[in-house]
Amino acid sequence: MTSLNPTITRWQGIGLMTTTLLGTGVFILPQLTLNLAGSWAAWAWLLLTVAMLPLALVFAELGKHFPNAGGPAFFVQRAFGKAYGQLIGLLFLCIVPVGAPAALMITFEFLKPLISLTPLQALLGQLLAFALLFALNWRGMQLSGRMQLGLTLAIVAVLVALIIAFLWQTPLPKTELAQGTGHGVVQAMSLALWSFLGIEAVTHLSAEFKRPKQDFVPAVLGGTVLVGFIYVGCTLISALDANAPLAMVGAYESLLHTDSGRWVIAILGVASGLATVNVYMASFARLAWSLSQDGVLPKVLQSLNAHRVPNIALAIVLSVASLGLILTYSLGENFEALVLWANGVFILVYIASMLAAWRLVEPKFRVAIVVALGVCAGFAWSLGVALLYALGFAAVLWVWIMLNSKQKLSTPS
Repeated sequence: MTSLNPTITRWQGIGLMTTTLLGTGVFILPQLTLNLAGSWAAWAWLLLTVAMLPLALVFAELGKHFPNAGGPAFFVQRAFGKAYGQLIGLLFLCIVPVGAPAALMITFEFLKPLISLTPLQALLGQLLAFALLFALNWRGMQLSGRMQLGLTLAIVAVLVALIIAFLWQTPLPKTELAQGTGHGVVQAMSLALWSFLGIEAVTHLSAEFKRPKQDFVPAVLGGTVLVGFIYVGCTLISALDANAPLAMVGAYESLLHTDSGRWVIAILGVASGLATVNVYMASFARLAWSLSQDGVLPKVLQSLNAHRVPNIALAIVLSVASLGLILTYSLGENFEALVLWANGVFILVYIASMLAAWRLVEPKFRVAIVVALGVCAGFAWSLGVALLYALGFAAVLWVWIMLNSKQKLSTPS
């Protein structure tokens, strides 16, 4: 019987956790939270990090005891049955119309210091990017894991250099920020939650740790804390030039005394953003293909091309994402709204995972589960009407699953 090669140590696990959560958002989200929470933005990030720790702990325990590529869908299915697991799997697909466009729109923000694009030009460029990603995925030529890791490490290197320069130099003049408010902090945390989405992804790595019982949980918690402190540092750095189109560019050039900031940030941001969207599109296509194998989605999605890529599923996923972009442009929405809608989907998935954990993990972790559920409830409340996107799809998908189940029962074998 084949098995995964256990090679990951505790410190390597912390590094993997950090690179999983850090993305292009680290160059943009701090500035957006400054706009919402003003002088209290750094406190919003600190509170968010503390709030994520119970969730990280419970997911770490689930991953340690129930390692499976299905992640949350597997946990929910094991705890409550196949139908509920299918619901979570389908709910993940609902991120495609909002999450993928949001990620690509954020990626194009890095072009602003280099080139001025009209909204229509940006839309056409984003649609072209989706077409290029489709061509990449068609032959299975996805950006390699090494390249993705290299891009993330380059981002981390830039951030570390900026934080060291920020701490080393004499105090620099900062942008005058609005006085923070409690409401602004809640809004900032709701938006900043995007930076921690994917925390459940580490549950897939537990089987590859040398000593999973001893090292997996500390690696997950350590990585979460490290990411939180990096975002706090980037928020303080962004405050140096918070009114700039891209605050991190101005801060980079001020702290490192160079005029290359716009190029460095733009290249890292665009490359990492496209790589991230590419991986997500490939993953969603394979999730749709897998669900069609289980009979949850139409059989037509089971098609594979000559390169063993789920071509029809890939085409539909990218078409839905493109339609989401076009609708966003037509309605005049911004990526901040799309981020909140996507966050709502993740919150429902996290709530379901925490409820599953109540049945699956040891009773001593129930305090953490209750706290995590409270945190999720707080985030759900803070999202307001943005949560209706996730709730509406969840209701429709549940009806779909029930009708599909009844049809199978009524069909003679």
